[in-house]
Formats: sequence, structure tokens, C-alpha cells
Amino acid sequence: MSELKEKVAVVTGGNSGIGFSAAEQLVREGAKVVIFGRNAESLDKAATKLGSKAIAVQGDVANLADLDKLFATTRERFGHIDVLFVNAGIVEFAPIDQVDEAHFDRITDINLKGALFTVQKALPLLRDGASIIFNTSVVNQIGLPAASVYSATKAALRSLARTLATDLAPRKIRVNAVSPGLIRTPILSRTGLPEADQQAFGKQVSEQTPLARVGEPEEIASAVVFLAGQGSSYVNGAELAVDGGFAQV
Repeated sequence: MSELKEKVAVVTGGNSGIGFSAAEQLVREGAKVVIFGRNAESLDKAATKLGSKAIAVQGDVANLADLDKLFATTRERFGHIDVLFVNAGIVEFAPIDQVDEAHFDRITDINLKGALFTVQKALPLLRDGASIIFNTSVVNQIGLPAASVYSATKAALRSLARTLATDLAPRKIRVNAVSPGLIRTPILSRTGLPEADQQAFGKQVSEQTPLARVGEPEEIASAVVFLAGQGSSYVNGAELAVDGGFAQV
């Protein structure tokens, strides 16, 4: 029997990509899952695929009222949270001389503000001994051109994993991060890069990765499930790189 059987997990950005794969594996391990995302159509499709163990709540992590709705629904349906995967995020590229206030606000509102308040508003529902997992990125360790704001938000999440691990230590709540390399998800198509540039970027990253390929969402999801369970019971404040060695060697 899985150690996550009947546990309650909340996954932000759970309607596609890494978030959906994580929700899928959590359900497979026996958890009850709440997925949260902005797109109603993809949320409905994701919830249907996940089956009766999952519910979907529509909203934007940058909107605190939407986060209140997420956790009110979770409280009403399940009463508590055992696992919180803080996954929702966006990517936009811009050279530093082209960064404007709107670009800065869009990325930080979702990737940083949204992540911090997701945790804060979940606290009353998180059981003592729960697991919080942030989705960071290899960009918090490398200097990726034209990614200053995005990379800064991911570095901030790495810092949050450390600081919140100490803040929440009295409740035995573990806070860790998973750090993906380039993963085969729709996110690159939302960056505004032309298709040819996306393909060139993927080829370049693959060539610089010791495993010589991009990763799959399921590979990140497996790391999330590990950090969610008792197999990682002595792992706290850490970042688990799942990047094929791209930023590690």
C-alpha cells in the first residue's frame, strides 16, 4: 500500500505540463488531489483524466482572492492538506535593455508573489509534518541570456525553500524544491519565441546536457512524489536537481 494513500495534495498549475504529471502520479499513489489553474478548459480536461480522486479549482495564483477560493474549496472537500506542490509559473524572455515594468510585474506576480502567498494561505490547512515542494529551475544556478527576471524569481524560490524550512520547523513541515532542466512541456511555446528559436534552444540545451536529451514531465513528477513521501523524511530545505546533469557537471 502506498504511503500517500488517502493523503491530500494541492498542485498549483496542475492543469498541464509538470503540474499535471505530478497530480497524475500523486493520484496513482493513492492521494486525493486538488489542481488549480487559470484555464477552465484545460482544467476540466485534466480533472476528467485524473478521475474521481481529483477536483479542479479555477483561479490565478497572483490573485489572492482566487487563492482564498482554492483553500476554502480544499477545506470544504477534504479538511486539510498533506502535500503542497507550488508549481504554477510562467516564462518570458527579454534582454535586460528591453525589460519593462509590465514584464517584471507579470513574472514576479505569478512566480514569486503567487508562490509565497500560496504557502501562507495554505498554512491553516497544512497538517503538522506536511510536505511543501517548490518548482524552481536550473536557471537559478546558471546565467541564461535574456532571462534576468525569470531567473531571479526562481532563485527567490530556492531561498524560500530554505527560509520556510526554518520558519515551519516547529510544525515539522518539510520544505524542499525540485529543480528541472529543460522539460518537454508546452511552456516554451508560451514564451513568445518563434518556433525555430524554440527548436534551436532545445537542441542547444540537449547538446550541453550529459544525458543528451530534454526531460519528460513524468521524471519531475517522480521527484515530487519522492519529496512528498516518507522516503524523504530527513530531506529539508534542499533542492533536488532533475536536469540530466545540465547544471551539475
